Amino acid sequence: MRVTGLETFLVHPGGGKGKNWLFVKVLTDAGVHGWGEAYTQLDRDRAIEIFAQEMGRYLVGRDPFAIKHFTHTMYHDFVGKRGSVDFFSALSAIEQALWDVVGKALGTPVYNLLGGPCRDRIRVYANGWSGGAKTPAELVERAREVLAMGFDALKWDPFPDPWRAYIGPDEERAAVESVRAMREALGPDVELLVEVHRRLAPMYAVRIARQIEQYRPFWYEEPVSAQNLDALAEVRRQIAIPVVTGEELYTKSDFRQVFEKRAVDIINPDVCNVGGILELKEIAAMAEPSYVAVSPHNYNSTTIGLAATVQASAVMPNFLITEYFVNFEAVGKEIARPPLLPERGSIPLPTTPGLGIELDEEALRARAYLPFPARTLRRVSDEP
Repeated sequence: MRVTGLETFLVHPGGGKGKNWLFVKVLTDAGVHGWGEAYTQLDRDRAIEIFAQEMGRYLVGRDPFAIKHFTHTMYHDFVGKRGSVDFFSALSAIEQALWDVVGKALGTPVYNLLGGPCRDRIRVYANGWSGGAKTPAELVERAREVLAMGFDALKWDPFPDPWRAYIGPDEERAAVESVRAMREALGPDVELLVEVHRRLAPMYAVRIARQIEQYRPFWYEEPVSAQNLDALAEVRRQIAIPVVTGEELYTKSDFRQVFEKRAVDIINPDVCNVGGILELKEIAAMAEPSYVAVSPHNYNSTTIGLAATVQASAVMPNFLITEYFVNFEAVGKEIARPPLLPERGSIPLPTTPGLGIELDEEALRARAYLPFPARTLRRVSDEP
């Protein structure tokens, strides 16, 4: 069996969803095809698609079973060991699609090819539910709606815009009040996952963490950028909330120092931007002897990216929980056959071959790429 082609699909998920989704389809001369999904960002989606198309030229004629060799070659020879999020995102989509081909060809789910499952369901937390809530009361109201859907773990960013390392007392109070309101309204059994988006200087990260510790957050995600792991480790040593990082790291080499410096308790690499399923599994294996848990980031659709996350998470002894965007669910149901849907806060492992999910190409084409409106970026006159 040989690869005969690669097709890309940029999909617009509708207003307010923040970015176009990118899917790739790998074709073979045996009639078996595979699907993959790339991580995308607003304003970078077409650049990532071009990366996938260019790499597709070097995929044609290859054995789809030689997955590791292809990804190794792309990093070393295609980009000369000069990676970027655009490259790794495109590569991730192709890698997932190859696993989908292999699983279908062998008639088994991908997780059976990676050592077999460690669990029969994957726990998820809800994200994408809090947008537009302007007060703690509105936030709590929306949270109750998500709990009614069966989730028991919720993530949100309690910090008001803009994203800056140095914040004032108003922003600090708003963040603390947001966490307080959620805990007091929702009770002790709901897991609260606090997102910080890499924005804070260590002194603010520590000060705010100490104020919200009493509300027992499940974690404190990316309080400081992983570009300065010493600063991140400094924060971790001074607070009593589990610290997460990994969203801006893309290779095993990036994660090596995270473990060496004991910088975090949990990592959140994304299967759609670290190079794919096998790279995510290998990063998780590196974390295991350091007693670091893995909670895959998943700011992707609830279709192929989620399916790839589920397959990889199934084989990780140190898996903790993964991300599910509730605001993407409706479009996911529209384009996926069958959709992967949470049941009481978990997704059962699919038992069909490959990734366990197909995409409806007509539905994809009906949602062809559309640019989102340009963002309002701050100017010099807007800065304090």
